[in-house]
Amino acid sequence: MAKSWHLNRRKALQGIGVSLALPLLECMQTAQGNSQVDQPQARMAFLYFPNGVAEGSWLPEEVSKDGSLVKLNSWMQPLERHKQHLLIPENIWTPRGNGHMAGTATWLTGGEYSGRQVSAGGMSVDQLAATHVGKDTLLSSLQLSVRGEGFFSKSLPRNTISWLDENTPATREIEPRIVFDQMFRTSEQYAPDSSVLDLVLDDAKSLQGRLGYQDRDKLDQYLTAIEAIERRIRFSDKQAARARDNQSLRERLQRPQAGIPEDHEQYMRLMLDMIVLGFWADATRVSTFMLDHGQSNRYFNFIDGVQGTWHALSHYHDISGETEDDDGLTSWGSVKEKRGMYNSVTRWHHEQVAYLLDRMVEIEEEGSTLLDNTMIVYGSSLGDGHEHSADNLPVLFAGGSNLQIKTGRHLDFDRNTDLNRYYLSMLHRMGIEAERFGTADEELAGLT
Repeated sequence: MAKSWHLNRRKALQGIGVSLALPLLECMQTAQGNSQVDQPQARMAFLYFPNGVAEGSWLPEEVSKDGSLVKLNSWMQPLERHKQHLLIPENIWTPRGNGHMAGTATWLTGGEYSGRQVSAGGMSVDQLAATHVGKDTLLSSLQLSVRGEGFFSKSLPRNTISWLDENTPATREIEPRIVFDQMFRTSEQYAPDSSVLDLVLDDAKSLQGRLGYQDRDKLDQYLTAIEAIERRIRFSDKQAARARDNQSLRERLQRPQAGIPEDHEQYMRLMLDMIVLGFWADATRVSTFMLDHGQSNRYFNFIDGVQGTWHALSHYHDISGETEDDDGLTSWGSVKEKRGMYNSVTRWHHEQVAYLLDRMVEIEEEGSTLLDNTMIVYGSSLGDGHEHSADNLPVLFAGGSNLQIKTGRHLDFDRNTDLNRYYLSMLHRMGIEAERFGTADEELAGLT
């Protein structure tokens, strides 16, 4: 870079009532040309989904002799373009927690759930990491969830994977706008219709005039991404207001709260954008996202050929529509048909995760990408959904290739292997010296 000056890594764009963190730029170096940070910061994210999967749907279709992923199966096909960034383990389990309630609550704690004491057995791995690395960021961690649907939407253990201690759940956010404001608005003293970019425009222009061309491009890309998200949030607000003001829609639709898009895919992707933006801006380095609560009754009829709620579909051997898990309205013609619908819901969620990975791969950081510097766990606390199986949990690990994790492989463990061993591995790669986590006292084998 031609400029001789350097910019502090903690520099943020300032405006009236707002502070906008910056991504890592080349000019954030000392006069000797050495980066103020040894390498891009490590991040960790946990994406939880409920109701398990159909047996066999999580296995790759083709694996080479050395364990490399050659081809994913048809239900995992949306992730095919990212198979080089994935680790797909087989025979993973959580020794102390399983099921819709206990399994959800303890998925990240490695402990046992006690309903009588409302205890998840300990602090969750994300919050443990946040106590160490969160002091260096605006938010110590980010806990996200979609707005729940169905009977169990108010159940604490089914709606909590992140715990400050054994019986204190971490607050989670369900509205993209609130998450955005947490990261980028620092006071209430701003015009309600002003965007973050409007408020920091003068500072941004001043900074751009001092940057080299590569850093100007990075800053432009970053500001453009923020503008796009703000635009989508404003659009969602307008659509919600339109629904409230339209009597026909009021009669036909169960409308979400203001700020939550009615389109579930748009909603999901906005929340995933919040994770990307938070990591990119170094507003936080730790995030969890519940893709739904632990016994979701959400209807996925918006997917072609799918009928019924997610939980009902997970019991794919029951086709009468008359069990306690059914809505009393939907039935299916065969086990094969219902299982196919269940797999379609699994595939739809893979599409959303692939979207997240797409965004992370696009962001460059010191010769690597945001995904290379981020460890992602995506999975469920149930194995086969119909059986409520505790064995062979559907889980995959993404990213982290710049953090001593060799991706693009299938890890075939010959016996039940503790998921907490991977969590311990993640903590070590975040620079946290932990001798054990939950039920694990050693790292997961085969990561390097």
